[in-house]
Amino acid sequence: MSDRMLSLAEASNLLNVSEVTVKRWAREHLIKSSKEGSDLVFPEPDILKYKEINDRLKK
Repeated sequence: MSDRMLSLAEASNLLNVSEVTVKRWAREHLIKSSKEGSDLVFPEPDILKYKEINDRLKK
């Protein structure tokens, strides 16, 4: 399993939503996030899993 952390821009691009939406989801604890300095970062496996779930719900 990858322990790569995605930036806010990478997560929003992967999820195909705005950065504001990703921040809201993180604030609402819908996706895991952590701070690296002043930057918000996201574990890649969690973002990929969230994307998979969202893609299934859109069908």
